[in-house]
Amino acid sequence: MTIQEAQESVDQWITTTGIRYFNELTNTAILMEEVGEVARIMSRKYGEQSFKKSDEAVDLGDEMADVLFVLICLANQTGINLTDALEKNMIKKSIRDADRHKNNEKLK
Repeated sequence: MTIQEAQESVDQWITTTGIRYFNELTNTAILMEEVGEVARIMSRKYGEQSFKKSDEAVDLGDEMADVLFVLICLANQTGINLTDALEKNMIKKSIRDADRHKNNEKLK
């Protein structure tokens, strides 16, 4: 699935099953909640925190997909073509960081 196809698929789901988009502020809050769920898993799986019984069945991929879904909702609502935005962002990073990471002693 391309990013454009994902944007179209989410829009189709929202306008049929979801009825309508939540407003942008609500979706921003939901995005923060979903990112927090990813952070919770990461801190337990890769960090020093231990899993609680209620955390044992969590699926990191599913939680990341929740983040992506809400981010796509926000892009659709605000007229952002994520393919174009990502391509421009990669160019920006490639120019800005051309030597930055190669010269970073912390990364050697």
